[in-house]
Amino acid sequence: MENMSILEAKRADFDDLLTNIAKYVVETKITSDLAYETAKYCFMDTIGCGLLALSFPQCTKLLGPVVDGAEFSDGVRVPGISYKLEPERGAFNIGAMVRWLDFNDTWLAAEWGHPSDNLGAIYAVADYISRKNIKEGKKGLS
Repeated sequence: MENMSILEAKRADFDDLLTNIAKYVVETKITSDLAYETAKYCFMDTIGCGLLALSFPQCTKLLGPVVDGAEFSDGVRVPGISYKLEPERGAFNIGAMVRWLDFNDTWLAAEWGHPSDNLGAIYAVADYISRKNIKEGKKGLS
């Protein structure tokens, strides 16, 4: 049998922009009271829009687990309803709720996105990690 060389898989380098954003998020300490106040109001507006969307059956029929009755015991809690879902499904549920009515279009910026476009995923992951940490005797996220 002929000598066969083994091909080594090499992971591609991460995108520089994404690396810089991740580094900024992890390493930068926010000291601005205005930044925290703005984030608080954005979050309250987003959750308010999501809770109001629960009065629309067209929205609520999209929510819940993929399989009826399936719940993730330590899963993400979706605001306003009793579901506990896996983080990915929780992010979809929260994201669908907060963007359903599109009433939170108060963000004026050059980009097309709204801060609330990201909050479904951020909320779901933060809730899941925090509760998992607490269950393991660690400190929850604050």
